[in-house]
Amino acid sequence: MESTFSSPAEAALQREAGVPGQFTPPEDLDRVYELERVTKFVCDLGCQRVALQFPDQLLGDAGAVAARLEEVTGAKMFILGDTAYGSCCVDVLGAEQAGTQALVHFGPACLSPPASQLPITFVLGQRPVALELCAKAFEAQNPDPTAPVVLLSEPACAHALEPLAMLLRPKYQDLLISSPALPLPVGSPSSQPESLERFGRCFPLNPGRRLEEYGAFYVGVSQASSDSNLDPDLSRLLLGWTPGRPFFSCCPDTGQTQDQGAKAGRLRARRLYLIERARDARVVGLLAGTLGVARHREALAHLRKLTEAAGKRSYVLAVGKPTPAKLANFPEMDVFVLLACPLGALAPQPSGGFFRPVLTPCELEAACNPAWPPPGLAPHLTHYAELLPGSPFHVPLPPPESELWDTPDVSLISGELRPPPPCKSSDDTTCSALIPRPQLELAESSPAASFLSSRNWQGLEPRLGQTPVKEAVRGRRGIAIAYEDEGSS
Repeated sequence: MESTFSSPAEAALQREAGVPGQFTPPEDLDRVYELERVTKFVCDLGCQRVALQFPDQLLGDAGAVAARLEEVTGAKMFILGDTAYGSCCVDVLGAEQAGTQALVHFGPACLSPPASQLPITFVLGQRPVALELCAKAFEAQNPDPTAPVVLLSEPACAHALEPLAMLLRPKYQDLLISSPALPLPVGSPSSQPESLERFGRCFPLNPGRRLEEYGAFYVGVSQASSDSNLDPDLSRLLLGWTPGRPFFSCCPDTGQTQDQGAKAGRLRARRLYLIERARDARVVGLLAGTLGVARHREALAHLRKLTEAAGKRSYVLAVGKPTPAKLANFPEMDVFVLLACPLGALAPQPSGGFFRPVLTPCELEAACNPAWPPPGLAPHLTHYAELLPGSPFHVPLPPPESELWDTPDVSLISGELRPPPPCKSSDDTTCSALIPRPQLELAESSPAASFLSSRNWQGLEPRLGQTPVKEAVRGRRGIAIAYEDEGSS
């Protein structure tokens, strides 16, 4: 219990402060961090103040990179670290507080559209890839040269997909190459208007073709990974990929492949379980997991409207990065919904230490919107923007008089019949917390009061008028380590 909701005392005593990450040799800085491209980006904009955002594992090189860029460009560099939420999101708030004119994001990125119009460029990194080994692994897992297959990769391996495709194209006829969907500045035209953008990637599909027809070959997973620490980017692809289509992952170092079909099935089964938990929940905690991604306020208003229409009480919580210790302070919540970027929303799911389950906005939409397609027909959306009006996947809520709200529903967890939303009325669309009855019965009580009444210990009992009145007496004096009446030891 101590390791779940708090850190042990030994860990705090043995922790070393100020230990930097791995240092890159000075001769490799230009190649690893693409300083030539970053220099051109800063000089073309004529910026005098630039923010450099690094994840924790790259902060050891932040000083050397900033010094090199200041020497070449003459601009003042500001290093951003320890972001309030996830390091994969652009920290536009920190950049604006420093008064910078542009931002350079280093390391893994979710590539979510930022909420600010600040010029941004991404340096995803270039992880070494054994092309010959990956090509042989592809041929071993795809013996049919006519089968449609799309090449996927983690962002750091995206540079190797085109060379890998050149080795495979002489044999394979229907090969599709994905590329990172870099956010474009506001108002700029798309460079690939005919490409399909899904999962943070661009897919240049031919006319008449659909992504659901393709299998997947993912480059970038490590053989040491397991279900407990599955990469959020790979989880997003496994959840959203068409069930039944082959999905293989390949280690870029050794070329060893792994069939991800079993993991995808477990992820989908867990998603169905979380949807059932959300349908049984009465109180929902909405966790603000981002402030720098576009349309996050609109998405928060949409989730509050969704829970209200389903007859649930919702509370908005801003706790920074969610941890088991933080969320354990809110035992009244039945479930939590993390409103974050696609990678941030999936990051807490593998952990089993949370007191209550942590859901994605898509799972709450499937639980509370009766017009949402049934399992197997509805796509799994990882970005909350795809649930909002204007998206092709948006499903509006049915009107209050719709029969969808009265459809009988049985919980697959408790086996009990779920009642319709209490605010639903067949002849009046207005919602009231209290419904007048002849006996003045309370139609619906507060979920917080119901939770308090179910607890064994509800606080100190007042017992007004039941205890004798006594005069105040002098208490103990001193500090906790040595009170005056304890004497000296």
